[in-house]
Amino acid sequence: MVRVSNEPSPAVQQYLHGHHESVLRVHARRTVENSAAYLAPHLSPELHLLDVGSGPGTITKDFARRLHAGRVVGIDAGEEIVARTRAEALAEGLTNLEYREGDVYALDFEDDTFDIVHAHQVMQYMADPVAALREMRRVTKPGGLVAVRDVDYGGVRWFPWIEGIEQWRDLYERVARRGGGEPDAGPQLLDWAQRAGFEEVTATATIWCFADQGERDWWGGSWADRALHSDFARQAVEWGLATPDDLQRISDAWREWTAAPNGLFNMPHNEILARA
Repeated sequence: MVRVSNEPSPAVQQYLHGHHESVLRVHARRTVENSAAYLAPHLSPELHLLDVGSGPGTITKDFARRLHAGRVVGIDAGEEIVARTRAEALAEGLTNLEYREGDVYALDFEDDTFDIVHAHQVMQYMADPVAALREMRRVTKPGGLVAVRDVDYGGVRWFPWIEGIEQWRDLYERVARRGGGEPDAGPQLLDWAQRAGFEEVTATATIWCFADQGERDWWGGSWADRALHSDFARQAVEWGLATPDDLQRISDAWREWTAAPNGLFNMPHNEILARA
């Protein structure tokens, strides 16, 4: 069974997943359509946009194609992933797109630089999401938008019910909080934005639903691997929250769910559009 630790969170915040292939396999399927549809009506070609926590850069590249007369900058804390996305953007001829290493708590831009500042599934990893949102607001032009979407792991649902996936969710939330983050970030976005000083905030909700065999192979197969090989797995063991046997049972549970012809997984998200 998954073990509980009463140790305090580390002083230095860490990215929960790392950049193992099994993690990038999931992130690389993200686009504006499936991950930032709430923001799409507000995009126009001449806008300048900052994408915070750009990761493998697929959403960022999609923004660059849509904002072809403007400027798009993606920032991420990982040196290796930034080098990779920078090379890909160059190879694809996206001359209006730039990737940089960056820190959301100390953005290397002047005040009022961007029309839109966007973050997808970033706030859940922030030890101080209110401070991060204040900094995102600082670099947004007056009247511009800070657009944020994040997940609610406490609200995920699946069928058929498999105990090992329940153990996965329990372990995920413990590891995330031990790492200084908040895995149920989505429902708290509105509160965080208000505390960051935004007066005009629109909150919405959407859901990812994985239900066909291709989606089960992709999502369940990724987590079967991540449970064993990603930084999530390493940290779970190092912090005393799980044993290798626990992780193997979780991986096996994901493979069981993937093979179920009636398998379905719902992952709820909340979004905010906050006017600077």
